[in-house]
Amino acid sequence: MYVPRTIEPFVKTVSEQFPVLIVTGARQVGKTTFLLKASEGKRDYVTLDDPGTRELAKRDPALFFQRFPPPVLIDEIQYAPELLPHIKIIADRSGRTGLFWLTGAQPFHLMKGVSESLAGRVGVLHLLGLSRDEQRNAGNECRPFLPTPDEIDRRVGTKPPISLKSLYRSIWRGSFPAVALEEKVDRDLFYSSYVQTYLQRDIRDLSKVGDEMAFLRFLRASAARTGQILNLAELARDTDVSFNTAKNWLSILKSSGVVTLLEPYHNNLTKRLVKSPKLYFLDTGLCAYLTEWSTPETLESGAMSGAILETWILTELLKGYWHNGREASFHFYRDKEGKEIDLVLSQDGILYPLEFKKTASPRIEDIRSFAALDKLSVPVGPGGLVCLSERSIPLSATVRTIPIHGL
Repeated sequence: MYVPRTIEPFVKTVSEQFPVLIVTGARQVGKTTFLLKASEGKRDYVTLDDPGTRELAKRDPALFFQRFPPPVLIDEIQYAPELLPHIKIIADRSGRTGLFWLTGAQPFHLMKGVSESLAGRVGVLHLLGLSRDEQRNAGNECRPFLPTPDEIDRRVGTKPPISLKSLYRSIWRGSFPAVALEEKVDRDLFYSSYVQTYLQRDIRDLSKVGDEMAFLRFLRASAARTGQILNLAELARDTDVSFNTAKNWLSILKSSGVVTLLEPYHNNLTKRLVKSPKLYFLDTGLCAYLTEWSTPETLESGAMSGAILETWILTELLKGYWHNGREASFHFYRDKEGKEIDLVLSQDGILYPLEFKKTASPRIEDIRSFAALDKLSVPVGPGGLVCLSERSIPLSATVRTIPIHGL
């Protein structure tokens, strides 16, 4: 079953402006599916997952493009970076836009080649799994979010409520289209296969991981730390690998679209701020599978309940930006006095604070840390507390509750 993706209109926008479009994202988020739909059969399709095609692309790129001339969609371009200089030559000679659509499951090696070969010639879009709007066939409603009163009222008034049980079932199953849209798909079987594919194919291509079982331990330990400030030395110690190995493996997780690092907000005028990033998995279903929560009910009542909800909220907000072709200027705030704000959105020089809380009874105490922004000498806009309340109510003159269904 295909559902329209929010990002679809931006494919046309990018293709009209650049000769090359690249869509990056983890495996199975739907990159190829939506690009094939958007191409409407008007361009050839070739995948470098095929060993024979990949060998031709690496050995004789010129012959490859005689066989597959533009306009063409090339899947898994990271397997043959040798094609990139030839794409540049063809694009420059043609002077036309929309020649090449590329996908890359992991831009670990790829993005260096893109920056060197295709600077000024490529538009980059980032795709995550399905947003909640996309899952209910309303991808056109998924928009970048700022916690202004009008925007909160609009979203809360137009989006359907979601029960606690349904919310955690969605979190537990995750946002990969194959498992999010089809209840008949066995969730555990899907993620077991996904992890094995990731370990056996992508990791080998990205880096020389000699011990796959050690990397799997590292992957599981990282999942258990979603929503936490990253302590790489502790992560290395707990998985019995060196600090440099842990640093390299974390880079692989980030580059292959499995995790993201949320950097702390830093102001040169304020020195007492924490500088370590927070770690978030980009799919809550994969995260819950790796941490071995067997049902949505045990996940909701267990020790990771709050962290996994925070992870889901952050990824929903990211989808609103990335799937609309926008960069997300997201940070968290934490000072050495322990004052913390889960998310600080920055736009046009204004900071918008957001707190995430698993509660249906929000209190003014939940947003006390927002006052810490006043000493940064930066304009502060309206804020919000994302929670499980049924309606939006004011907590202060500038902060309102945001029911989770209003994201």
